[in-house]
Amino acid sequence: MKAFFKDFYWGLFLTVLLISVVGILFIHAASTFMGDGASVYAYKQGVWFCFGMCAFFLVVAIGYRPFLNLSYLLYLVSLLLLILVFFIGTGKFGAQRWIQIGGFALQPSEFAKLSVILAVSHYLGSRKRNLLQKKRFVMSFILTFIPLVLIVKQPDLGTSLIFLPILYAMLYLWGAKLKYILISIGMGLSSLPVLWTMLKDYQKKRLLTFINVNEDPLGSSYTAIQSKIAVGSGGLFGKGLYEGTQNRLNFVPEHHTDFIFCVVAEEGGFFASCAVLFLFALLIVLSLSVIRKTTDPEARLLA
Repeated sequence: MKAFFKDFYWGLFLTVLLISVVGILFIHAASTFMGDGASVYAYKQGVWFCFGMCAFFLVVAIGYRPFLNLSYLLYLVSLLLLILVFFIGTGKFGAQRWIQIGGFALQPSEFAKLSVILAVSHYLGSRKRNLLQKKRFVMSFILTFIPLVLIVKQPDLGTSLIFLPILYAMLYLWGAKLKYILISIGMGLSSLPVLWTMLKDYQKKRLLTFINVNEDPLGSSYTAIQSKIAVGSGGLFGKGLYEGTQNRLNFVPEHHTDFIFCVVAEEGGFFASCAVLFLFALLIVLSLSVIRKTTDPEARLLA
């Protein structure tokens, strides 16, 4: 047991633990006044938190190397699941992203994130930077863009866009030539007009709303505007847990999921909001410290 915790990074673990507990608390607060009741969403989050902790300690015990060795297999399995979504997937909110297994809904795109990170880490980390760098650069893009395109087709624009900063961060850390990175970014920007025509109407509205929150106040901008009202009404110290009016009266749609932060701001106020942001900033800083201290190239990219 002492050997198990010899190099255990308590700071990182406790930060994640605290973020998780705060998350469950505010999910309970956000869903208390919903028709389904607080117990459903908070209970589910608590159950998955327990599963996550079990998986965490299992990975700590096993180490990262077996996962890297199986990275290509896991990558192929994730691609298979992404393809299966189009045939046996279930739809929700106009998108087909889930595979129903009994009472459990599996979202393959979430596993695809991990499999891409593992595959690209293994591919780049096991090769020297100065050997055929252009080939390595292109192959990394191929490994990333195959699942990205499949996810876009579901459609799930938000999740697919996450793959790009992941890829560029890994390429930068690996030591890819700056000119390759800039050329690829330039090619991406030049193709934006073509990509815009391929987007669905609701996706275009979401992007326009992101640029101008008042674009469609009674339509696509409604949730963003209501969430800003919730954040502002919290003041410095908040209205108190379970006392937020925007939350209690359900003015903000999906406030127990995508817009959970406005519940934190309304009920906990400015200081609670800053505390949550501080925890995430601390998570990033501690993660970067892991990268700095890690000498294995594959492990650095994985981190």
